[in-house]
Amino acid sequence: MTNIAIIVGSTRPGRYGEAVGQWVLEQASERGDAKFELVDLLDHPLPHLDEPVPASAGQYANEHTKRWSETIDRYDGYVFVTPEYNHSVPGALKNAIDYLYREWNNKAAGFVGYGVVGAARAVEHLRLIAAELQLATVRSQVALSFYTDFENFTALRPEQRQVDALGELLDQVVAWSNALATVRQG
Repeated sequence: MTNIAIIVGSTRPGRYGEAVGQWVLEQASERGDAKFELVDLLDHPLPHLDEPVPASAGQYANEHTKRWSETIDRYDGYVFVTPEYNHSVPGALKNAIDYLYREWNNKAAGFVGYGVVGAARAVEHLRLIAAELQLATVRSQVALSFYTDFENFTALRPEQRQVDALGELLDQVVAWSNALATVRQG
């Protein structure tokens, strides 16, 4: 069975990411083509990158890095849930990504953004980061707007078009994750 992580990319108090991640997990759990799990960065506290050797060497000195490596390595693909902070990705998410290299290689990724403009710029930055990590990004994405997908700018209430977009995103992440399994097996 293909394993897909839904990574909640914000650790900020009062964040919307937890609700968005849960929504993605609820929608994904109705599928039978993969196993989906929530990976919340709050559950994986990582100090600002403190490894003495670049991640591409795969030589981890710290226990927190080794645990993070084991967590990420067991998945075949990822759905990143991200807000947009100052036209880019949250620092906690970038930091968590930068800790590893090989664990991301030849896997698939999709993006669910949320914010005033659906985190469009943050997702574009994540696509560039993913390319360097040999992480194949899918075309479909979800861009949740505080104006249309959150009731009173607080409670998540995605429009049907967002549910449909998430279905397309998950279809693509699962398909690409399965296809890239042959690449990883070499």
